[in-house]
Amino acid sequence: MQSTGNHGGRVAQASVAAYDPVGTAPRYTNRQILKLLSGLMMAMLTAMLSNSVIATALPTIVGDLGGQDRLSWVASASLLTMTASTPLWGKLSDIAGRKLMFQTALLLFVVASIGAGLSQNIGQLIAARAGQGLGAGGLSALSQVILGDVVEPRQRGRYAGFIGAVFGVATVAGPLVGGFIVDADALGWRWCFYVCVPLAVIAFFVIQRVLTLPRVRRDTRVDVFGAVTITGGAAVLMLLLSMGGKQFPWHSAWTYTLVGVTVALLLLAVVAERGARDPILPPWLFRNRTFVLASLGSICIGTAMFGVLIYVPQYLQIVKGMSPTASGLMTLPLVIGMLITATGSGQIVTRTGRYKIFPVVGTLCIGIAMFLLSRLHTDSSNTLIGVDLAVLGIGMGLTLQILILAAQNAAAPADLASTTSGVSFFRNLGGAMGVAAFGAILTNRVTSEIASGFRAAGIPGSSDDALRGSPAEIQQLPETVKDIVREAFTSSLETVFLAGIPIAVVGFLAVLAMKEHPLRGKPVTRNDVPEAVQDGVSPPGGSLSR
Repeated sequence: MQSTGNHGGRVAQASVAAYDPVGTAPRYTNRQILKLLSGLMMAMLTAMLSNSVIATALPTIVGDLGGQDRLSWVASASLLTMTASTPLWGKLSDIAGRKLMFQTALLLFVVASIGAGLSQNIGQLIAARAGQGLGAGGLSALSQVILGDVVEPRQRGRYAGFIGAVFGVATVAGPLVGGFIVDADALGWRWCFYVCVPLAVIAFFVIQRVLTLPRVRRDTRVDVFGAVTITGGAAVLMLLLSMGGKQFPWHSAWTYTLVGVTVALLLLAVVAERGARDPILPPWLFRNRTFVLASLGSICIGTAMFGVLIYVPQYLQIVKGMSPTASGLMTLPLVIGMLITATGSGQIVTRTGRYKIFPVVGTLCIGIAMFLLSRLHTDSSNTLIGVDLAVLGIGMGLTLQILILAAQNAAAPADLASTTSGVSFFRNLGGAMGVAAFGAILTNRVTSEIASGFRAAGIPGSSDDALRGSPAEIQQLPETVKDIVREAFTSSLETVFLAGIPIAVVGFLAVLAMKEHPLRGKPVTRNDVPEAVQDGVSPPGGSLSR
């Protein structure tokens, strides 16, 4: 046996100390897993921060570059490419290796972030955001895949809770950082994109240092036809939801054409996946009841989650007149609730092996939160807003990671990457659809409500004039006009959040119908781990590393 203590604590030989070439899973000590997890958490923080950091800054950004009516495009571009690319990252990692593809996603994210900061018009910004989504899709999917590679399902809950906590930290840190950047005269909104770059660079080197996985030779290939049809179908669907009712009427040739193209691509995707040797979304996954229900629940949760994160700052800044920093602080109750429930539920799952109760209660909380948010008015207190967001955070913390865990536990080991990427794909798809559809509802209702308010008050001019500019500029409008705009946004957001209630109900029914399978593995103590693994020593026979 050879000690690896002279490698500066790297997870190298010892990280695969119990690797069994016959095919059983390697055994890792808690210390080794935490080292791996540190790199995953750093990268996840970077990816999630890219979305949350602009949540409070978006109204100012689009006010500077193009107008409030195009806000959903800036948000949807990243979610769209993240959604479309998620299944492909899992398959590519089967071929080229988890570490290489993870670092590739980080580099892509860095380049796109710099491009977003340098954008001179709304089109360039949307394109750069799409690039950010490609990188973030790889980071979010592969972090879960890698965690599934190294931790058995029974133990996975405790570590998945940490990743859920990172999501919560990014959710609260992002709006705060974004608000501070926008409010700081010396910085400006472009630093909302630049701030992610040093974090991504640090994450790259952390991953290089600590992430070493056993080499697994997989006889697989990229499903090009499936990739094109799946991503194409998702892309066309997002275009329909983003543009319908704004660029063209819902009852129009454009709508029917895009619906037809979406259906055709999805049917071709079914054909592609049934005939592919190594499909991106294997058809047999959809014969797995747990996978189907977890994916359906993830769609609903993603819709509610991203819809709230993007549009609540609109309410706080435009209706309540808060600064970007203040609106970021208002998200603290949401994140505290998410942090507590994500980490707590993960620990309980590990100790008890039971998990179904958490997403059931979580989706119920999400539905209640959407109803409470729909009751907000122009004079709602900050305490009431905080309570509503806390209920939503509790629901998300109880649900997000547990659904992935349930799907992973019900999948065959060979399908781990496809299963994880599939659930992440549907969650992001729900988010992209939520932002696009909620954005269409908000824009159409706001325009109509403002126009109606102008006519009732005898004010000449177009409703578009009141929507142009940042929230700070809207606050400078004449008092009568500002009151009309505030009431219009309040009424429109009520419709948006009411639309989220039936979606949450569907998610609740999906997880309620999910059968709870015993988690594979058993509670592991230090006494259960071989002495050689505890001491960070490789067993005879050496190890294979990638």
